[in-house]
Amino acid sequence: MGEITGTCSRRRRSGLLFEEDEKQVSDLTTEVAVVGGGPAGLTAAIALASAGVETVLIAKSRSAPDHRTTALLASSVRALDTLGVWDQCREHAAPLRVLRIVDDTVRLLRSPEVRFVAGEIGLDAFGCNIENRFLTAALAARADALGALTRIEDDATAVGIHDEGVTIRCSGSAVLTRLAIGAEGRRSLCRAAAGIEARSRTYRQTALTFNLGHSRPHHDASTEFHTETGPFTLVPLPGQRSSLVFVVDPGDVPRLSTFSDLQMAAEIERRSHSILGKITVEPGRGLFQLGVQTTARLGAGRVVLIGEAAHVIPPIGAQGLNLGLRDAATIGELVVSAHRTGDDVGGVAARYEHMRRADVASRALAVDLLNRSLLSDFLPLQGARGFGLFLMKRMGPLRRVIMSEGVAPAASMPRLMRGEALS
Repeated sequence: MGEITGTCSRRRRSGLLFEEDEKQVSDLTTEVAVVGGGPAGLTAAIALASAGVETVLIAKSRSAPDHRTTALLASSVRALDTLGVWDQCREHAAPLRVLRIVDDTVRLLRSPEVRFVAGEIGLDAFGCNIENRFLTAALAARADALGALTRIEDDATAVGIHDEGVTIRCSGSAVLTRLAIGAEGRRSLCRAAAGIEARSRTYRQTALTFNLGHSRPHHDASTEFHTETGPFTLVPLPGQRSSLVFVVDPGDVPRLSTFSDLQMAAEIERRSHSILGKITVEPGRGLFQLGVQTTARLGAGRVVLIGEAAHVIPPIGAQGLNLGLRDAATIGELVVSAHRTGDDVGGVAARYEHMRRADVASRALAVDLLNRSLLSDFLPLQGARGFGLFLMKRMGPLRRVIMSEGVAPAASMPRLMRGEALS
């Protein structure tokens, strides 16, 4: 593709009109461009292209293996199934039929163990746990099969916003689009270009993540031990395997990082009270600082934000990526509706902000409060947390309401999450 020069030229494609001066390069025009190729970005691109919306996905493929896992809630699984993705995920996913919370602190005020059973609210499972490498591969394969989706294997280097659209520049090309969807993570170029402020805060917590084998079956039950440093969570994988999110004080990281696989296995057996029997640690340990990031807005002008470009929360309660998938489903629904009626697809940011703000804010607040209650030595706060879990254990109607809202929030169920195709 060549550089377009001249004092002023015009290009129109799919009704999109841009002014270009001699300094601009225009390789491709499109209705929507998604910047970022993680699960949220891929889901948004697939949702749009499946409905016939001309879409460009700008993201460089990552070669490093991702051994992390994602607990997808039932509504997220339903959306992926509706988009034709889940068939390639099914054999690699384990159902989550029981969720246990165990207070493993040594504090004066301790909470009772609480069990949440999916069958109590009429579900076969709360969702499924899957390794990210299988989820991303299934999403990428579906994206490659869509004729309305063009993939650019490159990272965006600059984003410019003007009246009629957005210019996204890569190392050797530029894309002109009516709407840019920023899905490129917490250091989002799209967010910076739109002038959207992000506020970040880190916790004095570090998470170790890896997968493991074990001698006893998990019975499709996820167990979250609450400790003074944060959650220690075992989540089922297919067979006698599980994933682990092990949150510790950063001061413990140097010591734990020196552990051999045998030493780490013994540590996990001790901390899990051997509920899964003999442990075998698999290759691929991950390590990351826990923190929270919120944005002043979820969209501005012709830019909207999804996934970690819009919000980052700790890995507690399976909320992070599920929030991002609801973002993707919501913007997909809004853009497809505008496309069908001939409206400007770039004019949906305000509506998107309205539809997503309450869900994002409430989940971020709930996870933050729960995490702080684990870390705090303030007795009234510990007591409030314990009393809340006691009420959930003893009061079936309350427990069922909380389970239903956790899996499928009543105020934020876009069509894809209900199993309804956008086309």
